[in-house]
Amino acid sequence: MLKKRDDFEDILEERRRSSDLRYALRCYTPSLYKGIVPCKASMLKTIVLQSDHLQYVIKRVSLESGDSSECVTEEASLILDEMAHRLQLSTIRFFAFTLSKAFKRLFRGVCVNEEGIQRLQQAVQEHPVVLLPSHRSYMDFLMMSYLLYTYDLPLPVIAAGMDFMSMKFVGEMLRMSGAFFIRRSFGGDKLYWAVFSEYVKTMLRNGYAPIEFFLEGTRSRTCKSLTPKTGLLNIVMEPFFKGELFDVNLVPVSISYERILEETLYARELLGVPKPKESTSGLLKARRILSEDYGSMHVYFGHPVSVRSLAEGKINRSQYNLLPRYIPQKPSTDTHEFLNDAAFRLVRIQEENMVLKPWVLIATLLLQNPDGLDLSSLTEQTDWLRHLALAFGAFLDWPDHTACSEVISGSLALHRHLLIVSAGHVQLNVTEALQVDTTPEEAVFHRAVVVLSCASYRNQILHVFLRPALLAVAMQSANSNSKDDIYNCFSFLRNMFSNEFILCPGDSVQDFEEACYLLMKRGVLQVLEHEIVMSASGHSTLAFLCAVLDPFLQGYQVVCRYLCEETNENLTEKEFIPAVRNFALKLILAGRLKCYEALSSDLQKNTLAALLRLKAVRKIKVGDQVALKVNKIAVNSLEDTLGPFEVASFEHFGLERPFNMAAMIVFTPKCPSEGDLSRLEYTTVRPAPPK
Repeated sequence: MLKKRDDFEDILEERRRSSDLRYALRCYTPSLYKGIVPCKASMLKTIVLQSDHLQYVIKRVSLESGDSSECVTEEASLILDEMAHRLQLSTIRFFAFTLSKAFKRLFRGVCVNEEGIQRLQQAVQEHPVVLLPSHRSYMDFLMMSYLLYTYDLPLPVIAAGMDFMSMKFVGEMLRMSGAFFIRRSFGGDKLYWAVFSEYVKTMLRNGYAPIEFFLEGTRSRTCKSLTPKTGLLNIVMEPFFKGELFDVNLVPVSISYERILEETLYARELLGVPKPKESTSGLLKARRILSEDYGSMHVYFGHPVSVRSLAEGKINRSQYNLLPRYIPQKPSTDTHEFLNDAAFRLVRIQEENMVLKPWVLIATLLLQNPDGLDLSSLTEQTDWLRHLALAFGAFLDWPDHTACSEVISGSLALHRHLLIVSAGHVQLNVTEALQVDTTPEEAVFHRAVVVLSCASYRNQILHVFLRPALLAVAMQSANSNSKDDIYNCFSFLRNMFSNEFILCPGDSVQDFEEACYLLMKRGVLQVLEHEIVMSASGHSTLAFLCAVLDPFLQGYQVVCRYLCEETNENLTEKEFIPAVRNFALKLILAGRLKCYEALSSDLQKNTLAALLRLKAVRKIKVGDQVALKVNKIAVNSLEDTLGPFEVASFEHFGLERPFNMAAMIVFTPKCPSEGDLSRLEYTTVRPAPPK
């Protein structure tokens, strides 16, 4: 049963019953912030160019470059022309009509939480609003504008990458529907940064329109949340820090897809196939997706988060009074830490409000059983996993009054392109469509595409199991019942995976407490004063949780093995991903590795980030390139920590893969002083009934 946080309304239901043209041409009268009149694009440009902040930067750049102020002003004007949106209602109506047609073909339903819409309607009238959607598909920003138009809300102006500008006709259409375009990187270009930040702050300060951007910066190819970026977040918070606004409302939005449009494309990108360049011809070729069934999607508008409340007691705003407001200031250390913490917590809210479909449970089980499962066993295990996920707080969309077998049958039908279902047996489709003359490398690539596509659905529920899974692996790794030993292992694993998952900085003890509580509540553990003990019925749950993290542990281990055995002194950062991928491919072809997820460039990048943070690898400048300096002793120690490739017996949880934390002394941080682990005591344990 769906966790009833809010009631959902399927907006396509009305679209299927009435005229799309009438919908597109209907009266559109949104309630605006303090009833202001929307600002025309030409007027907005004038306000930005004449602002004290931009005039100050223009003078500074003029002095530094030797160019006249007029030349620098002209350059700023050209940047604004390249960047600025030109929102036009006629274009919005065109998109409303065409997207209605497309969405009805693509989706069975688009479900929106009505209470969230009501909260947003109130918020946009009180304070300037910043919309922060999750980002899993190109469809996200189109859907957001479509929904706001549907509910008679002010249309957002949306930060978009310059890639879209290469799309003839479409790029300008997006600009006229509210997109403003920013370069992917502009380094130390002071003028560009000043124009960009002043443009955003001018719209925000005056409440001309809600600002919309993606905290993650780009689409997640793995469907896990990405480490948030704080640059734009700092820009939208700064008017509050400087006392120019009483408050700003940040609205996290969670967009969940039952089937992702770019599913196979993402898997191929993770395996090294270059991302197709955005183009109008590519968009036209993609029309074939309209004949596919992508199930339903859910959009959850979260509670507005007040920046004033968020910053209370954490930010000393008086520091912003030491200089005139128009003079740019770099964020202080305290401000930077606040922004980072706020960004992580906002992404965490996005995760918690993701509506999960039954398929994410099925995908999780199929990945853990590469030889497949009988349909009866899959049904039984999915039902068990459903109850575990709900006990851990999952926001699960499970149809009421429908037999489990029927729900699973519907999910298998929707995702049949990833499966082979034969004689009551279900497994991932890792053998079909291979030709007689297929090379071993091509066969591995095909299997990896299927596995990574399926993993993108399992990844959607990882945030539900993550903390208990870290505790389960820590218990296995510590090979001890001591609470301190288990916490040290937990803290190490949490640190190692801090680029892989959303783990809020400084919350190690809190996450440990949460994991203990959830597993204690489920009857899996007994948490005593100095010990954590597995209960008699906890075996299957802990085994499952360890298996959840197993692909990541193996993937990290593959990178360590490569750096110890294969790397040379002149390995550049650019060469790292292809080299590790080739090494993993050799291991798979040799039968020494069965984890196809080790081929993922995302996992490899995150492993490198962890090794850099643990100081097992350093970056050094060699000419015009960045090389990686490997401390092989430290990396080898970390590899030993994760255990050997070879399958061996391990009786602690009845698992096949062993783990060995003997070498952890090299990396394990001390227990943080802010937490007292002795208070983690839950002595009343009701064991779960046997499954």
